[in-house]
Amino acid sequence: MNKFGRLFQISIFGESHGDGVGVLIDGVKPGIKLDAEDFSSDLLRRKSGGLGTTPRIEDDMPIISSGVFNGYTTGAPILISFKNKNAISKDYSGVLDTPRPGHADFTYSKKYKGFNDYRGGGASSGRLTLGLVSAGVVAKKMLKGISFDTRIINLNGEENQAKFNDILKATVASGDSVGGVVKIVAKGVEVGLGEPYFDSLESTISHLLFSVGGVKGVEFGIGFSGVGLKGSEFNDPIINEAGKTKTNNNGGINGGISNGNDIEIKVFVKPTPSISKPQESYSFNEGKLKELELKGRHDAAIILRSMVVLEASVAIALCDAALINRAYKD
Repeated sequence: MNKFGRLFQISIFGESHGDGVGVLIDGVKPGIKLDAEDFSSDLLRRKSGGLGTTPRIEDDMPIISSGVFNGYTTGAPILISFKNKNAISKDYSGVLDTPRPGHADFTYSKKYKGFNDYRGGGASSGRLTLGLVSAGVVAKKMLKGISFDTRIINLNGEENQAKFNDILKATVASGDSVGGVVKIVAKGVEVGLGEPYFDSLESTISHLLFSVGGVKGVEFGIGFSGVGLKGSEFNDPIINEAGKTKTNNNGGINGGISNGNDIEIKVFVKPTPSISKPQESYSFNEGKLKELELKGRHDAAIILRSMVVLEASVAIALCDAALINRAYKD
């Protein structure tokens, strides 16, 4: 469903073209300094307006309705919402008859018997990631000593970052879209986070990452590149009493539990399915294939704005795991 977490719990809500979107966060300890300004940095990272992003610009000002008093968290659930002010719903009238290829139009319509809000993707829209980013801000405040390094390491198959801008320009000009790979490194993670078997650290992190629209692959450490290595090459030799390893092929996790090394994750984000380039799709009214040319405002590379969302997802999973781990102490 739309709820995640055992002790640090989040529940997102809203639709792309409804009144707004947001998140309810529970399990936040009291006494954490928190106001709207604390969200500005990460929300800005998610904001559109640059090359390859949607022309839809929202102010995305967080409205904190509960759980904060006199600038500090109270321990009660925190409700954060955002108003939708710049939606153009008429651009999506055609998806009822001819679903967009690669999008959730068809699956949502069938699953929810046609009662779903289809405008802008409705509840499947990336607009709902505002809630994830907001919860990530709070999670990071709870995760003392942990820092994140998040960047795109591959765009449309190209690893040379100097060529990324040219790729984006060409993609925008053609009306198409591109995907790529985001690498997230969490530094300063303590030993012991993760609850095998079904709540292993890889499981909970992957659970959240795959909840983000467009994510099609997750790797830890060396990931699939380790397929050609032997055990003697893949294993990470421990070099001190703190558990520091010579290599980090396992990505900082052994047996589903953090080992004290950096958590290293690579995430494949697919090309944005909504493109202005003509495509074929099935018309349910006409009972045949037809050419579909989408209107609306879309990202040529949703990966650009996904980075902070993916980072937030990792932070949320680590925060929940850290709270559970503390329950074992004293």
